[in-house]
Amino acid sequence: MKDLTKGNILKGLIAFTLPLLLGNFFQVLYNTADTLIVGQTLGKDALASVGATGSINFLIVGFAQGMTGGLTILTAQRFGAKDKLAVKKSFITGLYFTIAISIVLSIISVIFVGQLLQLMQTPADIFEGSKTFLTIMLGGMIASNLYAYLSNALRALGNSKTPLYALIVASILNIVMEYTAILVFHLGLVGSSSATILAQAISVLYLTWYIKRKVPDFHLTQYLLKLERKEIIAHVRLGVPMGFQSSIIAIGSITLQIALNKMGTNAVATQAIVSKIDQLAMLPMISLGLAMATFGAQNYGARQFRRINQGLFRALAMGIAWSVFFATLLISLNHYFTTAFISPSQIAVISMARDYYIMNGSMYWLLSILFITRSTLQGLGNAKIPTICGFMELFMRAGVAILGVSLLNYTVIISSNPAAWIGSTSILIPTTIRMIRQFRKDGNATDLQQLLAH
Repeated sequence: MKDLTKGNILKGLIAFTLPLLLGNFFQVLYNTADTLIVGQTLGKDALASVGATGSINFLIVGFAQGMTGGLTILTAQRFGAKDKLAVKKSFITGLYFTIAISIVLSIISVIFVGQLLQLMQTPADIFEGSKTFLTIMLGGMIASNLYAYLSNALRALGNSKTPLYALIVASILNIVMEYTAILVFHLGLVGSSSATILAQAISVLYLTWYIKRKVPDFHLTQYLLKLERKEIIAHVRLGVPMGFQSSIIAIGSITLQIALNKMGTNAVATQAIVSKIDQLAMLPMISLGLAMATFGAQNYGARQFRRINQGLFRALAMGIAWSVFFATLLISLNHYFTTAFISPSQIAVISMARDYYIMNGSMYWLLSILFITRSTLQGLGNAKIPTICGFMELFMRAGVAILGVSLLNYTVIISSNPAAWIGSTSILIPTTIRMIRQFRKDGNATDLQQLLAH
């Protein structure tokens, strides 16, 4: 476990972020394996079937996983405050919530998966493939949700390495099992999705074993297995809003997917590819955001307010530098990024992907600011502002996407992402500036609570 309230800030952030970065890389590899393997072995229609499910999966699973991030904020704050009993109570409360929400969402989503795909106007030629893939992924979401919760709980204590090890093993197993299911047993999309769920379940077993052996802060007595009303309220206050934040953002992505569905299979296949490239670009941004959420939470618990500012400035500098570098690389070598997923003969898809890279890549620097500032505020227990930002993202993304559909213009549709980032940061940046000024004064607890509330 690592205490982020002490020591050199830059070294501490880098040491904590690097395993997160590697972990997120393997998470992208994990998710990309479905797209890459399916695209190269089963063809464009199967690729589009997988791509068409991304937004729905993000909406449902994203809610649960966003909630786990909120549940562990209190864990990190209590760890920073050195309150071990409260840490244990936070862990068990969050675990109960994660299991319960996973079961409920799995049942509901599997029942209505067909209606969801119809609502998104999924093209008829890929509808059945999308339904098969999504049914299995949503039916087994408890595995991915438990991995997310246990990983977030360990990170709350400053341990970003163990979730990485679990994910590396799961990623390798996923690739091996997926190729075997498709090429040896000819199970198609059923094999692809089943292999992914099984690999996620193995990562959960590893994390459970590790916690039992190595993390006394999460060891529980019979007394602690009982839920307390005040603990439930405290965790709901942070967990549920962060779940809804993820869902709001996902609804915007679904709006974009619906718009692209109206443009035909080429647009859907393009989105399946560029979404994976976006994930790669976002790795350091997301990793720095996760690091700042834990850094901010631990230091808030320890009342180290100026240290939060110092960490934020360093994280922003690193995030913006990466954004500019990757955007330059992506736009310059766009052809090679796209043909890693699909045959060079698919000229229309390659051209549409290039337009996407130019439109979105040139604004990655703003997305970096969004991830880092939003996560920092969440780490301080501020659920209100990030939720408002989520609604602003939804409004901007949906509005521009709908305009693009009315014009039948692909360029306008894909500009909905930068529009969403602009809308969100227009709220985040002023709020962050106020926070920085308040923390420079080392304000008292009452003033800080007022800031976080407003």
